[in-house]
Amino acid sequence: MCSAKSKSLAFIGVLLSCLEMIFSANTAPDIPVIEQAYSKLSSSITVEWRAVPEATNYMLTAQDEDSFVETIVKNSPGTVTGLKPATLYRVTIRSINSGGKSQPSPFKKVKTVLAAPILSVHSLSCDSIAVSWKAVHMAAGFSVSLMRSDGLGRMLKENTTNTSLIFTNLDPGTLYTIKAYAWNANGMPGDDFTYNQRTSPKAPVDVKVAFCSAALRAVVSWMPTEGALSYSVTVSSGLLKLRCNTSSASCIVPSLQCSSEYSVSVTAYSDAGSSKPTDAVSLKTIPCAPVNISIEEDEPGHLLVLWSSVSFGHYYVVFVKSDDGLEMQCNTSYTQCHFQSDCGFTYFISVFAYNKAGQSPLGDIFNYTTAPCCPSDFRAVFMSSDTVRVTWAPVRGADLYETRAAGGSGVVLCRDTATACTLSALQCSTPYNITVFSVSEARGSSASCAPQYVATAPCSPEIKNISKEGLSVISVLWQSNGEEATYVVTARGEAGLWHCTSTGNSCTLMDLPCGSAFSVSAVARSPAGQSLPSYSVPLETAPCCPNDLILTQVTQSVTNISWSVGMGAQTYVITLESPKGQAKCHTLQNYCLLGCITCGTNYTVSLRAISETGLTSSCTYQGYSSSACCPSGVKLYRLSNNGIRVFWQASDETINYNADLRGSKGNFSCTPSSGLSHCDITEIPCGDVYTVVVAPVTDKKPKLTFCPKKIYSVTCSGSSVGMVIYRGKSNAEHI
Repeated sequence: MCSAKSKSLAFIGVLLSCLEMIFSANTAPDIPVIEQAYSKLSSSITVEWRAVPEATNYMLTAQDEDSFVETIVKNSPGTVTGLKPATLYRVTIRSINSGGKSQPSPFKKVKTVLAAPILSVHSLSCDSIAVSWKAVHMAAGFSVSLMRSDGLGRMLKENTTNTSLIFTNLDPGTLYTIKAYAWNANGMPGDDFTYNQRTSPKAPVDVKVAFCSAALRAVVSWMPTEGALSYSVTVSSGLLKLRCNTSSASCIVPSLQCSSEYSVSVTAYSDAGSSKPTDAVSLKTIPCAPVNISIEEDEPGHLLVLWSSVSFGHYYVVFVKSDDGLEMQCNTSYTQCHFQSDCGFTYFISVFAYNKAGQSPLGDIFNYTTAPCCPSDFRAVFMSSDTVRVTWAPVRGADLYETRAAGGSGVVLCRDTATACTLSALQCSTPYNITVFSVSEARGSSASCAPQYVATAPCSPEIKNISKEGLSVISVLWQSNGEEATYVVTARGEAGLWHCTSTGNSCTLMDLPCGSAFSVSAVARSPAGQSLPSYSVPLETAPCCPNDLILTQVTQSVTNISWSVGMGAQTYVITLESPKGQAKCHTLQNYCLLGCITCGTNYTVSLRAISETGLTSSCTYQGYSSSACCPSGVKLYRLSNNGIRVFWQASDETINYNADLRGSKGNFSCTPSSGLSHCDITEIPCGDVYTVVVAPVTDKKPKLTFCPKKIYSVTCSGSSVGMVIYRGKSNAEHI
């Protein structure tokens, strides 16, 4: 079958050559002669010949049993490509010009070389490269060489009949050039195949881990590895794995957990593969914040802080900061710490665990408020026998204060935000223990405050009787309660205060003023204080006698009596009494008109001042003598030489009288010698009307004005006094 096909192809070739010779018999160039034909590549044959004159091109033909390949070239040498490796070809050449083609040259048999092996290369480790390939047709063996691509070092070459090879003891992370070819049974080498392969990098060295406690992350660093393109850091703890990829020589691994131990390894990567992981480096992170923190105040002034143990915590530091800014701390390898504390402070407490990696994160901050301080500068002042006012200085931590008074029949409480409290309704004459507690909303009451002993004042005495011992002397009797006390009785009124003192149950008030109202009370005094006053008992002294009393005779039978006001008196009874009779007046006023008075009579004067409640004071004064009686029968007589005689009838010859004449032309008077009942006025103007009054005269009293007044007209007779005419009594009677 193959022979028939080959003959057919030969025939076609001869036919084509004959046709070309017919058309270009006159112009075709000479037939070239092949000098040399050889194959250097498995897909081509190179032909060398001597040039043919007038030939412009050459046609190279390579023909095997199955096919042929033609190629047009310009000159020698020329190469036919597209051939099959390890195949025997018959090679001919023809010259060409415009006149046509020459006849084929005598052929030469040339066999193409073996095909190059197709390599599969990879780095098994940082110092080895594995090379493998598929079998090559007609190959009797293979030659593989390896050399650093940078030309350094020596070349390694291996001949083998196998299809794989391993090169060892290579430099890590280094790029190598690998060349391989096959040879046939005659030792003829075929095509070569070149491949660049890098050995995988060596594991990084000098791995260091720096832990950042604040951010819970680690910074891993190492020395760069030859040929490494990237690195991968693996941080593992149990089932947890964290990775960090980088092209630099360090990497940050975030999101680590506290109280954990990690294994840290680094792997280098290149296009050749990865290195072995480095030996694991242990990393212990900072401890977690302590939990289950509790604070106890086992006794006042001592705080105990407790917490649970923390994994990987080597020791603990407790920070305590008070609200005034003062800080304390305690270092311990145990899980508790003791602190001194002060009352009324709020303490902010935080606990940190420490190891070589650093300090734990900040956990919960606890605050603890100690009980408020006990009040200081405690003072108790009694306001009364059953009321005490307690004051104290303000203290830290107190939101309010509670005051307790224990004694008697129970406990008296007072709660207030102020630093003072008034305890009332205490029992008198009773000992009490008074304690002031500070109270805070956060911690409650200060339970250790010391009480203060206070005894209440004596109970109030009760006045049983008040009696008058004399004009200004009052005796007061009271009932005491059996306690040792000094009693002070006070009479209080508008007139002032009067006191008496006794350790018994009575005392006497002396020199009380008249006409005064008093409120009498008693108090008991002891070192504990003063009792409330007893119930007041009213006391009234007799009214005062008026200091001044004036008697003025208005008429012969009527006397006006006036007096100063007597303190405390509401009414007065005034009495004038003589052997001839009595005159009396009872009045609310401080004056009175008494009638039926006998002229020329001596009277005794008495006055009784009576209070609103009927208390009476009897007052005596100097005696009173009524004025002498006025004369009767007063008449005027004309005398010669312009004179006038005044005549009257005397009631008593021992009384001297005075006569007064008052007219428009002048006033005239005369006084007779003792024992006479008339007197003369020698010169008096006539032609006038005169009012005539004759009244008794005494050395101690002014003229009496109440005696009767008579009116006379004195006419003129020429220039002398004429007739004297009685005109009647004067209407202007003095009352």
